[in-house]
Amino acid sequence: MRAPLQKLPPSGPEREALREKGQFWTPDWVAEAMTAYALAAGSDSLFDPAVGAGAFFLAAKMIGKKTGRRIKLVGAELDETALLQARQRGLSARDLSHISLTDFVLNPPRGPYSAIVANPPYIRHHRLPQSLKGRLRSFGGRVIGRPLDGRAGVHIYFLLRALQLLAPAGRLAFIMPADTCEGVFATRLWSWITARYRLDGVVTFSPEASPFPGVDTNPLIFLIRNSRPVKTVAWARCLKQGTRDLKSWMSSDLRKRCFKGIEITQRPLSEALSTGLSRAPQRVPASSFILSDFAKVLRGIATGANEYFFLTSKMAAELGIPNEFLKPAVGRTREVQGDEITDETLALLDAKGRPTLLFSPNGRPIQDFPPSVREYLKRGGQLNLPNRPLIASRRPWYKMEVRQVPPILFAYLGRRNARFIRNRAGVMPLTGFLCVYPRESSESFVDRLWEVLSHPETVQNLGLVGKSYGSGAIKVEPRALERLPLPANLVARVGLEPTRKTEQLELQMA
Repeated sequence: MRAPLQKLPPSGPEREALREKGQFWTPDWVAEAMTAYALAAGSDSLFDPAVGAGAFFLAAKMIGKKTGRRIKLVGAELDETALLQARQRGLSARDLSHISLTDFVLNPPRGPYSAIVANPPYIRHHRLPQSLKGRLRSFGGRVIGRPLDGRAGVHIYFLLRALQLLAPAGRLAFIMPADTCEGVFATRLWSWITARYRLDGVVTFSPEASPFPGVDTNPLIFLIRNSRPVKTVAWARCLKQGTRDLKSWMSSDLRKRCFKGIEITQRPLSEALSTGLSRAPQRVPASSFILSDFAKVLRGIATGANEYFFLTSKMAAELGIPNEFLKPAVGRTREVQGDEITDETLALLDAKGRPTLLFSPNGRPIQDFPPSVREYLKRGGQLNLPNRPLIASRRPWYKMEVRQVPPILFAYLGRRNARFIRNRAGVMPLTGFLCVYPRESSESFVDRLWEVLSHPETVQNLGLVGKSYGSGAIKVEPRALERLPLPANLVARVGLEPTRKTEQLELQMA
């Protein structure tokens, strides 16, 4: 009887420890399917570069038992304590005898391996020490010719190293977050991979079928062979958690097509790459218009310490901060329930004791501020704010970023509620929002653009440019939002005309 795989703590230090290590174990039904694909060509060994709780080894043992094959289990693992869970789940000391306790990416085994499976650690880039980031980027640059963007996480480098160690005709199955094919580095990464390897298949999951319920990530399985590239890819969407159809499909060498638990589409590789490997084939009509034809997009203001710079009206009054250093602001998307921000919105937030004012000092010397402001800045120094990462880059540390008031905001971290918001209260948004600056400032132009952006047809297109997370959440970065397709029929209906401008909007940034 196997021990339970993993009980996720909902929050607190234990959950934070999981994020630091990126350890979210693969459920059996997924591990068995991935292992079946990797071993389908008859390999007598299986290599796992991130063994963890041993889900893939257990799956390989089961396949070996059913088929009478002797499958050698080989792997790497950096966290020795994780292997204790593998023993608890039924793996013997002999099963784990060919595991190297090493950093797989920076100190790899010899290889090559004919069957590789992995759920590599998912550690977001901002959690990595700069020294490690530099070494990883250097490795990636040596492999593909140019370094990847610094926002690539450890899992990307696991994939590159594993591909290096994949034997000719060997098979690889990796489960990784959607940012693998949605991040700013994705185009360069997948251009390199698909020019040298055969991308057999990609498996996505509907929110209710996620292998990692309660984890804020959208997982995908990538199936790759070290053989000549082909021009099509099998793209599957898993519809039911725990379905055995996934294993049945992968065991068939991706040949079977008729299942209830998964939907399978054969896609041209070029289309899948351009649309996005995590996204279904595009079914919306192509549009000749994108948002950048009509507007520029910037992120909201990053204070570096919201608890200090983002104040309630009561706090500002008690501190005696003059109005010239305060700007109306909104911080969290959930505090704006509708698609407009009005003075009434701010009044309701203020009545609830929510922050609505941004403390926004300029760069003058401290002695030139009024006494109350000097005293508050002194308190900030005592709190060690000048040494916080983002704040430390400002000169002086208290000089706040400056934005023009954006007429339209975009709430970009929604769980099925990403939306455009008309800013009728003249608020400054913090980083929970993006700022949309129409290229024409007339009220008529802004309202017509907002009408197009708020339409369900436009909102539906966000999935074509956003990064997907767990439970249907998406995140859209500023440059990606500028590529948002706007339905031509809507643009024509409201009478918008593209106004591309070569000059920059006069947006001062600290």
